[in-house]
Amino acid sequence: MIITEERPQQSESVALLARARAGDPDAYCELAAACEARVFRQALALCHDPTAAEDLTAETLIEAWKSLRRFDGTCRFSTWLYAILIHRFQKAVRRARSRPLTLADLPRGERDAGQSGLERLPDSQPLPADNLVRQEQTARLRAAIDSLPPMHQQVVLLRFYEEASLAEIATALGLSLGTVKSRLHYALDKLRRMPALVNLSDPPEDT
Repeated sequence: MIITEERPQQSESVALLARARAGDPDAYCELAAACEARVFRQALALCHDPTAAEDLTAETLIEAWKSLRRFDGTCRFSTWLYAILIHRFQKAVRRARSRPLTLADLPRGERDAGQSGLERLPDSQPLPADNLVRQEQTARLRAAIDSLPPMHQQVVLLRFYEEASLAEIATALGLSLGTVKSRLHYALDKLRRMPALVNLSDPPEDT
């Protein structure tokens, strides 16, 4: 009989999570430190601003600590964190839309007419054509997803960006599996109808 040992890193993470759920703040700080870089990358992909991404990361980790006792382990911890991140991001977007736009909200390039657009470019070398096409496709896809209602954005982002299973999404969002499937089906159908998007396929139904 072949005995496979549990990976030390995975075992350590499980132990930290158990201690954190029991109320050990030091254990949670260690667990959060291990997750912080990934959460920040995900936050940056959502808001495209390093400062805002730092704030969003901090808010996500703080909220996760406050509600950690509700995490029951039936989905991955990373999926649960990402669900919190999306919720915080959508809340920030709604808050920003409710206040009037001021001059300080505009990017510096729009306020400073004396600065040339070329001076703001990080590199004057042109990108390969395939990179440009890929970036354009990614931008169009993200813009299309951003146009969806928040409850449909959540399931799409969790499914395709976090690669969470349907069951994990249901657990992370506190929804039934049927509701997750319905929202995902609606979102994908709406995305397929957008002229700029093609070849989106449904995720597997059995995971």
